[in-house]
Amino acid sequence: MDQVSLWYASLDKPFFSPPSWVFGPVWFCLYILIFISFSSVLWLFLKRKIPFFVALPFFINISANLAFAPLQFQLQNNWLSLLDILIILGTLIWAMKVIYPLKRWIFIFQIPYLLWVAFATLLQISITFLNL
Repeated sequence: MDQVSLWYASLDKPFFSPPSWVFGPVWFCLYILIFISFSSVLWLFLKRKIPFFVALPFFINISANLAFAPLQFQLQNNWLSLLDILIILGTLIWAMKVIYPLKRWIFIFQIPYLLWVAFATLLQISITFLNL
């Protein structure tokens, strides 16, 4: 086990925390959906078929999503990770709200991501407060 794995394994976690091996397959599947839908949003924005305010939450979301692992595992900062996942959840809800009237299939592609992020947010809140 490397230092990061040892650090994460040493954290107190809630009873509903899944085993570590679950995260990889879940994120692999979600990143396929995220890639398809987010690249479609980017394409629609570049083709001027959706306005900037519709694309903005997607851009913020993917930036925050990519920041999570370094914040959690390299900086080993549960508080920054908690703030980041709240931004991920908030921008995902915002993105889904603004895309729904325009491209419902993109909204539908976000539902598994929303369910996982809601769960991950609860998990991160729990880990943060269990490890004060």
